[in-house]
Amino acid sequence: MNVITMTSWRPMQRSEAGRALRLEADGRPEPPRDCPRCPRLVAYRTANATANPGWFNGPAPSFGDDNARLLVAGLAPGRTGANRTGRPFTGDHAGQLLYATLAKTGFARGRYDPNGDDDLELIDCMISNAVRCAPPGNRPEISEEAACRPFLTNRITTLSRLKVIVTLGDISRRNVLKALGLKASAGLPGHGTEFEAGPYIVLNSYHCSRLNTNTGRLTPAMFEAVFERARALL
Repeated sequence: MNVITMTSWRPMQRSEAGRALRLEADGRPEPPRDCPRCPRLVAYRTANATANPGWFNGPAPSFGDDNARLLVAGLAPGRTGANRTGRPFTGDHAGQLLYATLAKTGFARGRYDPNGDDDLELIDCMISNAVRCAPPGNRPEISEEAACRPFLTNRITTLSRLKVIVTLGDISRRNVLKALGLKASAGLPGHGTEFEAGPYIVLNSYHCSRLNTNTGRLTPAMFEAVFERARALL
């Protein structure tokens, strides 16, 4: 794992970070079920609700331990994943590897079911997304990332014991840094990079998508190593 320490700025203490990251969106870490912030995503959400009224079809709320010291940050819900089930990384291929890895490294217990019909529980860990509503083609626009970012800022800020953030993919890495009031260039991209961001340590991983795992760009061992490092840092 490549360890990169950024020395061009003085890391903020948690109290300083809390003052600097003034809570937006009325201080809520989760958007309302009928969040109107992104017209394109609202239209897509409405179309999905019409076609599949039994699905969740809303901003997927964060899932996990409110006292977590580890936050896992993804990009956005998949249409047939969290948009269907209402739980991050539940119902799509990425969740199979993520939840199995969390269980293996002691951050989850219980049975995982892709429909969410399970007793899965996260331990000292929470999962969230930079964008909470499913985007067409799994690709949120930059304006949608910015519109949803206050909720990511609030989610980070309200986790009072948070120490480590694992970002899944480069877009997640950039959004977490921006949510912390930093430039996207404040931490280098690439799998296994590690850097300080305010009072937190950020570990970046390739996203656990079907494409990355099927092509061998990300192996289970590579993914597990990131969470073993997170465990060592706590």
